[in-house]
Amino acid sequence: MQGRIIKGIAGFYYVHVPDQGILECKAKGILRKNKLKPLVGDFVELTALEEAGKGNILQVLERRNELIRPAVANIDQALVIFSVTKPEPNFNLLDRFLIMMEQKGLECILVFNKCDIADGDLLKKIERIYAPCGYEVIFVSAISGMGISSLEERLQGKVSAVSGPSGVGKSSIINRLQNKVSMETGEISEKIQRGKHTTRHSELILINEESFILDTPGFSSLSVFDCEKEELEYYYPEFALYREQCKFSPCSHTHEPECGIKTALQEGKISEVRYQNYLQIYQEMKDKRKY
Repeated sequence: MQGRIIKGIAGFYYVHVPDQGILECKAKGILRKNKLKPLVGDFVELTALEEAGKGNILQVLERRNELIRPAVANIDQALVIFSVTKPEPNFNLLDRFLIMMEQKGLECILVFNKCDIADGDLLKKIERIYAPCGYEVIFVSAISGMGISSLEERLQGKVSAVSGPSGVGKSSIINRLQNKVSMETGEISEKIQRGKHTTRHSELILINEESFILDTPGFSSLSVFDCEKEELEYYYPEFALYREQCKFSPCSHTHEPECGIKTALQEGKISEVRYQNYLQIYQEMKDKRKY
């Protein structure tokens, strides 16, 4: 039979099999021998054991895509969730999440939580930064329910990975979207305005028969990416319109004269926030190459 892994903990995999329910499985030795570790989101072939509710995973079927951090597979889109206050968004970190998703070819939806207590000017600023990049921006409140119906529409018929730093309300949003699994919610540290980690494993949660949310452990930093610095510009979608206007090719868009990206920046067509983040990440990649 075939099913889909919805959770993995300490070597046990919980596989949802249509019309059968959930089986607790172990991976057969051939998978370990081939150094193939099943991931949450994997479609697998399995066999049921005589003991009720138990099974063995025999084979992992071909993956459409795979994320390393968090380690999940077969995702249709990513919800990158940040809060607009308590804590305020770290736009540099947000861009790193977006780059990671762009590298995997995943469509991204930006979800900003806690909008019921946010300053209206900040919401407008966020839209000015990210709307020109081609990302859909949805403002929600897990407390009041604001924007949740719009978010539900975007999730229909898809497997959506939820990502973002801890403390932004990911678990609260998931609890709003479904009532089958109650996700533990955390507090915000008053001292550093960061959240305590609540999710400790990746889990695929059924919203309805066609839609899943993949909740993933919170994390607050991303290292330099596995690509060359010359590739970085391609993970900033808004650069594409102005790249051909650069006098020099290749152009790093950092120091060269008559640069189309810098001209667009001066004309307000590219966000200063996004450009400064690009410069910082580009420099990190440049420094890393030296060692």
